[in-house]
Amino acid sequence: MRTKRWVWTSVVLEVLALLAVMTSHLALTDIYHGEADVSLEWNVLRLCFGVIVLSQLVALATLTKVLRARPGSAAV
Repeated sequence: MRTKRWVWTSVVLEVLALLAVMTSHLALTDIYHGEADVSLEWNVLRLCFGVIVLSQLVALATLTKVLRARPGSAAV
């Protein structure tokens, strides 16, 4: 995959991760308030966790690709 595609994939996943954080907050609020059946909320939290982890992995892979594509440009 080209570097530009990795960057755009990372951006899209990070936006989804931001939405997942907001959705997680809503699910955790329902769980905290002691709703009767919270199995859906727990499934939402599991899905959101997966989205956040995937976005972080893709972001790290993208960063690695960008740094390897431009040797000498990183101030390390």
